[in-house]
Order: sequence, then C-alpha cells, then structure tokens
Amino acid sequence: MEEKGKTFVIDTGPDFRQQMLRENVKQMDAVVFTHEHKDHTAGFDDIRAFNFVNRKKMEVYASANVQTAIRNEYAYIFSEFKYPGIPEINLHLLENKLTNIEGVDFMPIEVMHYKLPVFGFRVGGLSYITDANFISDIEKEKIKNSKVLVLNALRREPHISHFNLQEAIDLVKELKPEKAYFTHISHQLGLHADVQKELPHNIEIAYDGLKLLI
Repeated sequence: MEEKGKTFVIDTGPDFRQQMLRENVKQMDAVVFTHEHKDHTAGFDDIRAFNFVNRKKMEVYASANVQTAIRNEYAYIFSEFKYPGIPEINLHLLENKLTNIEGVDFMPIEVMHYKLPVFGFRVGGLSYITDANFISDIEKEKIKNSKVLVLNALRREPHISHFNLQEAIDLVKELKPEKAYFTHISHQLGLHADVQKELPHNIEIAYDGLKLLI
C-alpha cells in the first residue's frame, strides 16, 4: 500500500518474497500485522532485503499476541548477539486505537477469527479485513462510509472462523461501501468468472496483482 510517499505492507505471508519481486517493490517503510497465524507471518525473514536496499531498520507494528509469536518463531532477530545479515527491526506495540505510522493514520478494526482477536485496518477510504467471522457493532462503525472494503469470503459453506460468501455479501450490504473486493478465498468457492456473475454490481472477486487507486 502506498500513501503520502510511503510504502506499507499488511502481513508477510509465505509468498511475501515472490509478491515483492512480482510487483517490483523497491521501498518499504513499515510492516503492519493483522494476527499471528503462520499464513500471515511466514515471510517475515525476507524483510532483510529491504534493510539492505533502504539501509535502515524496518518499522514493525504488531499486537502483543503477534509480538510474542514472532519473538518465538524468529528468536534470532532478537538475540543479544546478532548474526550478520539477519532482519533488523524496530518493533512497536499496536493497540486498538488510531495509530500514526510514518505519517499515515491507521485505525485498527478489531474483529474475531473464531476466538482469536484479529486487526483489520481503516486507512483513509480503505477498510481491509481478513480472517474474520464476526465484527461487533462498535467496530463496524469504523468501516462505514468506506470507499473500498476488502473482506474475506472463504467459501460457500459455513466456516468456523471465516465469513462465507453469503455472510460477506450481507455484510457489504449492511456497511454500504462504494466498492467491495472479496479476498482470502479458497478453491471451494468456485471459479472466478462463475462466482463474479452471482455478485452485486459493487462487489468483485480480488486476484493476485490487483491494483486499486483510492
């Protein structure tokens, strides 16, 4: 995500390196985490390339739970005697309140991923939510009047920790963004072109490499 001349990434999944190479990302100013599951943190080690290119530590924002997880999984980053070339970071505590990151306001949106609290984010006209199956009325207020809502819609059948397709559609109708994109979808949802035909005019299925100007 680019805003005010700064570049941010939300989560570092297993294919983080491939994503950055594919999109030719040369600068990264901060990493912001939604939660600690491995499919959102497994590429964290690859931020070292940005340390080398940008010649500075990476600013990393994460909740207490995420910080505990990455300290355990990437203990070598935090060791007293650091091996040359390991990722270099400044780790910041992310709480459920408006947070200015490199001059850009991020509003966390706390949602539930079954029993796990997860952060979505509102940045300007964009609301981004992944890995959720419940959003409280208080947190929904942060999403209202979004120009774009990115929301998870895993499959057609109910799921214990993700919105299914109909739940995601209903939520879009309730929150009324100008445009919505469904992400974190599985092969169980069906083919892109087939599902797209079923959706309201303001909802689209997201895809790798999609770029949005907001």
